Parts: sequence; structure tokens; C-alpha cells
Amino acid sequence: MSAPTTEIPGYVAGTWKLDGAHSDVTFVVRHLGVSKVRGRFDQVETTIVTAENVLDSTVTTTIHATSVDTNNEQRDGHVRSADFLDAENFPTITFTSTGVRADDGDFFIDGDLTLHGVTRPVTLAAELGGFGDSPNGKVLGVSASTEINRGDFAVGAGVPGAVVSDKIKIELDIEAGLQD
Repeated sequence: MSAPTTEIPGYVAGTWKLDGAHSDVTFVVRHLGVSKVRGRFDQVETTIVTAENVLDSTVTTTIHATSVDTNNEQRDGHVRSADFLDAENFPTITFTSTGVRADDGDFFIDGDLTLHGVTRPVTLAAELGGFGDSPNGKVLGVSASTEINRGDFAVGAGVPGAVVSDKIKIELDIEAGLQD
């Protein structure tokens, strides 16, 4: 079923670039099965192209693996190491959308996630925050989340799930500025 843009108040078709000062790309993983460790990536580039029909829209994202920040320098170094992200050999994490779907008012962004040199399909549950005006022009807000299994991407293959959970929740809160 097609979702015409008229159903989204203030919808604007165009090309949008991530505003890093007002965006977060974060993850949550369980440590020792008892607590959650949170982290973020500080260097992220995202382009969103909102099409006339929202379902034809696209998203591309590049995350710099060395920009991981878990609020602990020693842990950050370990996450960047060959034990996990292997940022020296795999300096970027990318997402390229392959489609946008609407289901009963909810939006989903399907795409290919490349992490640690492995590409797998993932689906992001997306929530459109809306369109607005800022002193610098039009802005778009969107939140999205997914959960991946680190083993599917060969991340931390030598680290048991009892130490660091296999499941990783990824959350994105994006504000982007209109470029057109």
C-alpha cells in the first residue's frame, strides 16, 4: 500500500544531511549478562533523500569505527581492536537503504549493513519526528532502531556471549538539514 506524502504534515521532498550536533548514533550491549553498556559513534555522515512518495526515499550512512565512545578510554580501545570492530582493517560501518515500507502507520527502512567487512540485510523501525524550521533552514527529525547479532557480522568472534551479549541494540536519533 502506498503512503502518499500528503499523509505526513509538513512533508518536504529533498536531500538532507545529518547535523552531528543534534544527532546520536548509539548502541547498547549487555556485559556479563547483568548490566548494559552504552556507546556512541561521534563521526557519522548520513544523507537522506525524501522522495515525492515517502516510500521511494533513501538513506545512506557511513560511521567511522574509530569514533566509538563508551565513556571509558580503555574499553574504547578494546572495542576498536581486532577483538571487536577491528577499526584498523575495517575503518567504516555503512548502511544503505534498499526500501522503505509503511505498515499500519509505522515505517520500516530495509537496507544493507556492512560491519567488520560483512554485509547483511537489516530492518530499522523508524519514527518520523517531523519537519520544521531552524535559523539555518528546514530540518527533518527521524528516530530508528534495530537489533543485530554480533556473530552475524563476525564481531567479537573470540568473546563469549556470557561476557558480552550477542545481541546489540542500535538506536539512531537524527536531525538533518535540507541541502536543496
